Amino acid sequence: MTIYNLSPSDLTFLWDGCKHCFYQKVKHNIVFRGPFPGMFGKMGNLTSNYYLDKSSKELSPDLPVGVVKFREKWVKSAPISFADTSTQCVIKGRFDAIMAFEDGSYGIIDYKTSEASEEEAAFYSRQLSAYAYALENPAPGALCISPITRLGLFIITPDRYERMPNGEFAFVTRTTWMDIPRDDATFLKLLREVVSLLDGPVPPDPAEDCGLCNYRKGYYEAGILD
Repeated sequence: MTIYNLSPSDLTFLWDGCKHCFYQKVKHNIVFRGPFPGMFGKMGNLTSNYYLDKSSKELSPDLPVGVVKFREKWVKSAPISFADTSTQCVIKGRFDAIMAFEDGSYGIIDYKTSEASEEEAAFYSRQLSAYAYALENPAPGALCISPITRLGLFIITPDRYERMPNGEFAFVTRTTWMDIPRDDATFLKLLREVVSLLDGPVPPDPAEDCGLCNYRKGYYEAGILD
């Protein structure tokens, strides 16, 4: 039996960006790493540290009463089966943060540094749905948190740059909370599509605008890579 390990972030960025790279990474563990500015990681870490143990109302007054209780923990789902194939998949990744609400339910937070838009919310719904599914359907011994009743993006948008009274300089930001609707049926349908592609004997063609594939192609044509 084949079991594919799927990352929530790969199901979002890599799946939409280039299915050739997605296939090679998941099926053959061939990883193509592009540049990722370390500053974004540092900003995310500072944000996550700040809101830990803070009230959910600091993120948005529209959220239920609760507290940001967990940050950056790994999740792993039990194997996910499909009716028409013996192939299974497992979701494995690390979320940004989770809120615990007073009514006993939970919400998943994903911190983003960008402009707030409806397109942004739609794009990241898959990643948040993956975390929610894994937490509610965990592998033995994996983190189990249930029920997940809210998914959302906490978007930090740099607005201006100012000198502070103490002489230091700071970026002043705007923040936006965006609720993400949860749709497990659509998410599981996507997973079936992913498994079908991975079960194929050859990878799909590279995306025309994939920078990594075009970079490799240039090296092949120059005879640098075989």
